[in-house]
Amino acid sequence: MIGEHISDRRNEYVLASKCGCPVGVEPTANGVPQHVYTPQNIRAGVEQSLRRMRTDHLDLVQVHMSPSREVLEKEGAIDTLRTLQSEGKLRFIGMSGTLPDLDDHIEMGVFDAFQIPYSVLQREHEAAIARAASAGAGTIIRGGVARGAPAPDKKPEAELQFFRAAMEERRDAWEAAGLDELIDGSSRMEFMLRYILSRDDIDTTIVGTGSPEHLQSNLAAAAAGPLAQDVVAEMHRRLEALAES
Repeated sequence: MIGEHISDRRNEYVLASKCGCPVGVEPTANGVPQHVYTPQNIRAGVEQSLRRMRTDHLDLVQVHMSPSREVLEKEGAIDTLRTLQSEGKLRFIGMSGTLPDLDDHIEMGVFDAFQIPYSVLQREHEAAIARAASAGAGTIIRGGVARGAPAPDKKPEAELQFFRAAMEERRDAWEAAGLDELIDGSSRMEFMLRYILSRDDIDTTIVGTGSPEHLQSNLAAAAAGPLAQDVVAEMHRRLEALAES
């Protein structure tokens, strides 16, 4: 559907996709298929995206699910991506990475960008983000509003089973730290988005949207700019005190 409606406007956007998801394989019972990093599956994934998006190139292809360096090298995933790059089918190579393998990914020196989970309620990748930026890579944040966990009308029961415990934990942390006292009339989602924009080592963030109105509210939050540093410092202080209690 996306390819059908925007392929004739290709010069207006940066197109990013992922690879490693099995092509032509049904998901497992929990909805998460085993990922495959062989040359055949990497190429099949990229070419599937090209067909669906009705384009001759992807601007960024990110390896999905943070495979280890050992798996990447054993399967020949990076060599395959470089071959596809030489063929003009992709421009930049990225990694959708998490700890503990993210440090190795940065050290490899082959990735142009990293997609990393991060929010004020999920700060364990903070140092890795700084290292990736220092290495000259682009940094793309996912989960910047903690998958909607702090939203009072967002129920964990509406999420997949493997997200429920984390969402409950993050919502509880928000409320126990009294962060509503700091948001100064904005929504929790707006506040968390502006927190992401407060970091100099973050280049962009993925923000979901469900309607034109939701998109407009996200744009308004971004236009409001970064949070004041004293607010950020107090938010960190409260969450760190809660973690130590």
